[in-house]
Amino acid sequence: MSATRLLVLGVVRMYGSAHGYQVRRELLSWSADKWANVAPGSIYHALKKMETDRLLEVVPTDDQPGGPDRTAYRLTPDGETEFQLLLAKYLAESDDSAQGAYRLAAAVTFLPALPRAKALSLLRHRITQLAGQRASARDLLEHGSGWGQPEHVGELYRLWLASMDATDEWLRGLVARLESGGYVMADDGEAAFGTPTKQV
Repeated sequence: MSATRLLVLGVVRMYGSAHGYQVRRELLSWSADKWANVAPGSIYHALKKMETDRLLEVVPTDDQPGGPDRTAYRLTPDGETEFQLLLAKYLAESDDSAQGAYRLAAAVTFLPALPRAKALSLLRHRITQLAGQRASARDLLEHGSGWGQPEHVGELYRLWLASMDATDEWLRGLVARLESGGYVMADDGEAAFGTPTKQV
């Protein structure tokens, strides 16, 4: 599943209700087309699909007569559940694919929508998974030509390991920042980023 689904749900949730142009404008202002591979057309497709799946519902708007027809959406209870599930999954599951990187970026965007303890638990789970992946990569590098031929293909494993080492360092830093009270989280009694605060 792509990062677009979480990002679209998150932006609609943040606004309380939003139309497609608002969601598109918000995501493009974050440069999500670059770091999450979100194509503008996929935003409208995601909105329609999630309405069909009953994760979003259409709400009345105050459009001016003769103005553009803009359909506004808000999360249903199932949409809120889906948002929370995707957010937790994308933070907790270590996936070194390109899609995995996009999903992690989307999840970090809405990290403050979680209670602090839950965010910490999910990130620690990811660190544990990553430790196993790093051990596998080191084992391949240390015990011969498990990567096949030609020999220089082993450089891909070195690149993979270096990337995982950097991710591990960043994750541990994020955990430390959260433990020391960094960022306003959902249970801090203040308006956290990604919480429903705006209306169309």
